[in-house]
Amino acid sequence: MRELRAGIWHWQAPHPEWSADAAWPQEVSSYALDDGARLLLFDPLAVPEEILALAADREPIVVLTAPWHERGTKILVERFGLPVYTPPPDTAEDLMQKFGITAEQAGDGSPDLRWLKENGGDADTYLGGDSLSLGIEAFEGREHNDLVLWVGSAGAVISGDTLVDFGRGFQVADWLRAGVTREEVKGRLRPLLERPVELVLPTHGAPTDRTALERALSDG
Repeated sequence: MRELRAGIWHWQAPHPEWSADAAWPQEVSSYALDDGARLLLFDPLAVPEEILALAADREPIVVLTAPWHERGTKILVERFGLPVYTPPPDTAEDLMQKFGITAEQAGDGSPDLRWLKENGGDADTYLGGDSLSLGIEAFEGREHNDLVLWVGSAGAVISGDTLVDFGRGFQVADWLRAGVTREEVKGRLRPLLERPVELVLPTHGAPTDRTALERALSDG
């Protein structure tokens, strides 16, 4: 774990569902942001105890960039009863469109975060274009529920599976479904360059900066 600057921390942990044939490296990144009142945990996995200790004097909240990035969320909810902000899980129709599967195969939709509802909890869902009460703007990425976040108070962009670094530099991810182009995704995200971005925090990759974001969203 390291403090990137006052009140913003980064750490990495092995993804629990990683396998040798996975498209992403085993180590994934999580971030914590202390805004003075709340402790925001972004795509958290194996949260260090030093970070959890801060929760005693703050309102801890989980913020997911995508519902399948629930990672260590269940442990945090069970241990601390944390609220969860997340894009909506895929419906059966979403799964059919994304993966070309049948209605029978799609069933009741994605199981992401289903445990939360089954245990009497709930999530605050949001989509691209929403401005959260947490001081976060959401931008649609490669999918309607794979979002890139702008945290204005921190000058930080936080990305899930849309902007990644798999060892070939920070860029729009290759895993785009049919009908979605890199230029289309870049166009959705270029308004971020109008913000005073200082930090860029991918959950697949290491923290980087505005220059890397500009390069990733360039016309080239």
